[in-house]
Amino acid sequence: MKYSLIIIILLLAGLPGFSQKENALLRQGNRKFDRGDYKEAEKDYRKALELNKESVKGQFNLGTAVYKNNNFEESAKIYSNLAEKNTDREIKSKIFHNLGNSFLQSKEYEKSIMSYKNALMNDPKNLDTKYNLEYAKMMLKKQQQQQQDNKKDDKKDQKDKKDQNKDQNKNQDQQKPPQEQKKISKEDAERMLEAMKNDEKKTLQKVKKEKAKVQVTGIDKDW
Repeated sequence: MKYSLIIIILLLAGLPGFSQKENALLRQGNRKFDRGDYKEAEKDYRKALELNKESVKGQFNLGTAVYKNNNFEESAKIYSNLAEKNTDREIKSKIFHNLGNSFLQSKEYEKSIMSYKNALMNDPKNLDTKYNLEYAKMMLKKQQQQQQDNKKDDKKDQKDKKDQNKDQNKNQDQQKPPQEQKKISKEDAERMLEAMKNDEKKTLQKVKKEKAKVQVTGIDKDW
């Protein structure tokens, strides 16, 4: 019983030191973050969270550093977990705003839009969030249009291939000699087959080029 009491007292005595070390690591991470050294800042934030894994400030700052290091999938996970915590409306709005940015960078526009809307529910006057919301809506519209174009392009490819097969069959029929004429030589048949293969190869290359044009995306935006 005495040993248990001594351990508890020692743990309680150590708590202020842990708190001070955590805050020191967070401040150190913030200085590195402000200098643009996001990788080193991320390391400090992770060390701070080892001392207090429930720290909202530590998780928020880690999410921001991870985002700046272009790890949008992890930043989305961090902010999603943070969004479930009970925080004041201003912090909640910032969490959802950054979550929306993470989804935006991953081109998950529907999730991005929902996050920005949640951010505005907590801070309706935030102009940055309003702007990002409209941008995400525009990008979703472009994405949906692109998907429709790709479907049309796939149908066009299928039609082109069908027409190509028809033309090949027609050419083959036209190239068949009348029964009373002498059959074509083996060499002539091989040359004709090689010519048809070359035509087909050129057509497929053209189709691939057209598909590549359709898949090119447009607007880039710095956030």
